[in-house]
Amino acid sequence: MAQSTIVRIRNGVRSLNYVVSHHAVEELDDDNLTILDLENILLTSEIVERQRDRKTHERKFVVRGATVGGLQAEAVVKFGPLGNLFVVTVYLV
Repeated sequence: MAQSTIVRIRNGVRSLNYVVSHHAVEELDDDNLTILDLENILLTSEIVERQRDRKTHERKFVVRGATVGGLQAEAVVKFGPLGNLFVVTVYLV
């Protein structure tokens, strides 16, 4: 049975099998968030929206979770061709 998407996201974080885009790093910095906040957001997240990229047709997922300090935040993630997790962006809500 295939793993659910949220389990794949959490496993990607736990196994450190993820990549953070340059844009996401800038957004973390703009919101005064750390990589630990990002990991906590992903580990506590639920999927709030599924998207499909218009150009590449890749599936993307908007997930909402909590920072280490308990603030609500969302991240947009997708899976690479080899199954690694790719963080497109992250922001406070």
